[in-house]
Amino acid sequence: MTTAVERLVYVESEGIRLEGMLGVPEEACGIVLFAHGSGSSRLSPRNRFVAEYLRSEGLGTLLIDLLEPQEADDRSKVFDINLLTDRLLLATDWLERNEGRPTGYFGASTGAAAALCAASEQPEIGAVVSRGGRPDLALSCLPKVKAPTLLIVGGMDLPVIPLNRQAYELLGGEKSMVIVPKATHLFEEPGALERVAELAAEWFVKFLAKE
Repeated sequence: MTTAVERLVYVESEGIRLEGMLGVPEEACGIVLFAHGSGSSRLSPRNRFVAEYLRSEGLGTLLIDLLEPQEADDRSKVFDINLLTDRLLLATDWLERNEGRPTGYFGASTGAAAALCAASEQPEIGAVVSRGGRPDLALSCLPKVKAPTLLIVGGMDLPVIPLNRQAYELLGGEKSMVIVPKATHLFEEPGALERVAELAAEWFVKFLAKE
């Protein structure tokens, strides 16, 4: 399947204007909305790599900046999970109104916490994948998450592994946790990010295609 051409889109509401890149293969079984982590953006090479792989597997992607340019350097907003969750829900509403396909979330670092909090409020979300995420920042939301959730953690990301195990126990719906051997937090080791992309694609196709 050929990958879709991306186009620039804007999500606007009450003075907020978020920029995103949307790419949807013609026969896409669903669209994955990316929630980036602290200090990252829709231009993140790691998330763009994963998004390109997902599109090659027949999934649409929306990589969107949850903060406006003037907010990006405000550390209080970068780590404001409630704010990021609200922005993600805004993007979700836009996506459902404009595309109308099953939706999943791919979250990295703090973006994973926002994705899980948003999923706890949106029962129609079909699946969630966390890459090197901080789901422990969303502990109160986890029992309410009904979307099938996959936690992917690097085997060398020692501080984050127990945080993900703690979160895994609290998740309310179908769930799985995969530790990628010898991978660090950013999955920069040879083959590590490819493994993340494969795992994410399998998870999203499995659960979004049956929506």
